[in-house]
Amino acid sequence: MSANAFALLSRIRFVHLALLLSAWGVQTTVQAQAPQMNLQRTQLSAGMHLLDVQLALTPEQRQIGLMWRKDMPQHEGMLFVFEQPASQCFWMRNTLLPLTAAFVDDDGTIVNLADMKPQNDDTHCSMKPVRFVLEMNQGWFAKRNIKAGYKLGGVVFKR
Repeated sequence: MSANAFALLSRIRFVHLALLLSAWGVQTTVQAQAPQMNLQRTQLSAGMHLLDVQLALTPEQRQIGLMWRKDMPQHEGMLFVFEQPASQCFWMRNTLLPLTAAFVDDDGTIVNLADMKPQNDDTHCSMKPVRFVLEMNQGWFAKRNIKAGYKLGGVVFKR
């Protein structure tokens, strides 16, 4: 095995261990990384507003989320997609942007919204089991008067 391959394998094992420890509630120090910029994307709609959202589909993609992003265009966000509905809780460790999380039902209905402070470990949870969480720049929903009960559109939501 080459030195580069060994280094990569070691890094993968470290990240995997950190993810496992985090899942068990053990806090670890994670070195700063590059933000996720090349995830699969889809379009959502909120009335006349079109959103270009990255999809966080895997446990690793959901774990990193929008960490280390220094800016994000107003029409962009990240949609976290889970395998099945559950109480979803989010926090903002290593996240530099103030965000609002919309906890979204299978049909696209917003269950509740939570404003989240950058680099903060306070948890923000869905008020009922959901499969989707949409993170947008803080204030995006409020500026458009979008609240709990509002229905988002997109191919990911069941009709």
